[in-house]
Amino acid sequence: MSFALSPRSRNVGFVVLGLAVWCGGLCAAQSFDGPNRVWLNRVRIAAYPLTLENAQEIVQQAQASGVYGIEVDNDIPGRYESLLDPREKLEAIRRVATAAHQAGNKAFVYVAGTECISLNADGAHTLAKEHPQWLQRKITGEPAIFDSKAAFWIAKGEEDAWVSPYAADWRKLYMERIRQIAGTGIDGIYVDIPYWMTHFTGWEDTWASFDTATVEAFRKKTGLDARKDIKLGNFDDPGFRKWIDFRIETITDFMADIRRNAVAVSPSISVIPEIYPGIEQEAPRVGSDVYQLYTQVDAIAHEYEFGDSEDHTAASRTPFDWFMYQIGMRSFRAFAGAKPTWILNYSWDGAPKVHPRDAMLNLAMSELMAGANMWDARGHVMSGSNDMPTRTEIFHWIGRHEDIFGSVREPVGDVGVYFSDTTRNYYPKDFIASYRGVLLLLLESHIQFKIVTPRTLATFQGKTLVLPDVRVLSDTEAASIRRFDAQGGRLVVTGEANGKLAGLANVTHLPEKPEVNYLMRAQSDFAKTDPSSESAFLKAINAETELKIAASRNVAVHEARIGDRTYLFFANFEGLKGGEVATPVVQRDIRITAPVSFGKRLHVLPFLGEESTVEGKPSEGEVEFTIPEIERGAVAWLEAR
Repeated sequence: MSFALSPRSRNVGFVVLGLAVWCGGLCAAQSFDGPNRVWLNRVRIAAYPLTLENAQEIVQQAQASGVYGIEVDNDIPGRYESLLDPREKLEAIRRVATAAHQAGNKAFVYVAGTECISLNADGAHTLAKEHPQWLQRKITGEPAIFDSKAAFWIAKGEEDAWVSPYAADWRKLYMERIRQIAGTGIDGIYVDIPYWMTHFTGWEDTWASFDTATVEAFRKKTGLDARKDIKLGNFDDPGFRKWIDFRIETITDFMADIRRNAVAVSPSISVIPEIYPGIEQEAPRVGSDVYQLYTQVDAIAHEYEFGDSEDHTAASRTPFDWFMYQIGMRSFRAFAGAKPTWILNYSWDGAPKVHPRDAMLNLAMSELMAGANMWDARGHVMSGSNDMPTRTEIFHWIGRHEDIFGSVREPVGDVGVYFSDTTRNYYPKDFIASYRGVLLLLLESHIQFKIVTPRTLATFQGKTLVLPDVRVLSDTEAASIRRFDAQGGRLVVTGEANGKLAGLANVTHLPEKPEVNYLMRAQSDFAKTDPSSESAFLKAINAETELKIAASRNVAVHEARIGDRTYLFFANFEGLKGGEVATPVVQRDIRITAPVSFGKRLHVLPFLGEESTVEGKPSEGEVEFTIPEIERGAVAWLEAR
């Protein structure tokens, strides 16, 4: 895990207080006017430290390398000095917003979430010294205060403090700063690390915070004393489950509150949190659940990493890692709906056997083919680039094909795989292993699928719904699944079958969880696994597709609709070796078979290449296309029927 923070400016001053709006409790999903926020779907992001003097320089550099969507780092609430006096930084933000708009670009500004750094830890005027009641705390009472040994972005001599969202005076001041930032004309507010402190060494299993204000808020909501009435870390304990839910609701409401304050001043402004937990157990641990957050914000920037090596960069990923990365991004896209998914991930950080360009190309290709917007950065920080000419090439190519990569895709597939947010929260390891195993089998078998969530379950129109070890279902979810069964849908249930689904007509139950066994084998030796080994699982799904694809199992293929066209997005991971080989084996003669009604001409756009066409060969109501070769990736599409 790493948090990517670039250098921040510093200033000192006096307090400016103002009115803030604070909605207690989790609010309903807000209204989002899409036309004013189309730019969010089209961004090609890079980051820059902002000062009073360099706004024009930032915009010029961004324009030259094809950046659209400029992140500037000039954190106001995350620095105690500017939390108290934001005037200089507000002026800098105004200047960069003006410069970006004059160039036809967009800009958004970094702010911290619940973290606040004071410049001089030894001085009398630090957040922790002046407001100890604001701090998050362990159940033992230890405050969340850290120094430079805790994280690379904390400079020597600084105090790093983590604040409870229930610290009323801090929250009031924080929201006033949000309103002032919104008044600068900036296009977006980028909120980093809105977390409960559970991610620094020694805090991982604390399930903080147990400060007085947070404990009192939990008591008012549940009647329980968090310090006495819950079995901390026991997922079977009803009290602890309520604590999990409460912590997630708190962070989700905090982000919703930020957006309410921002749009009250600037209706078209966007709020984008940066979140490192993805679909895994870290989400309930830090309280930032991207599934819940997507309803309350305009986009999410995922600092999403996957890999067994320590650096977690694209240079180190194996084919198995790349498939897990695809699964994570496809999940985010399902959570987001029409909202965009940004990916702040890292390509290269000194790997001696991998050229930065190759790592950057693999990372960009994988993100684009999964439907995400990419962000280029150097090493493990937010700004810079490992290879500026490569960034420029990638960004300009994306810009030329904005009609594809800047549009909302609708996944195609009659198979649905259910992501149960609550099951993940209460049984994280078991559920995620099952969920990933199912999706890995489908991806390797080129079976197209939709990820179904509690928000989309009632409207799922496919033929088969897979419940991967889904142990927790609400009455509403169970009723939707029963309707699906009554209408002739097939259900494939793995692991423990939820009692609310007893008596369904068309269910295949696989209690031994073959998908988990397959995942474990693939993780151990991906090259020797074959999805056909799980024939019983694949037979139970009984997938029938209009488009049939014959390609290596190391090529992920995502089928989607954009407007009236059907697209296929190919991502090639054949031959990659983590830390050693970053150029995939070229794939030749990939075959696509489609109904003749789809048309007889296939358009092919290689990653970073130029569009060409392939003529099909009709035969008995179908037409077969052969793509001569795909290097890293490609997009192919057929015209509408």
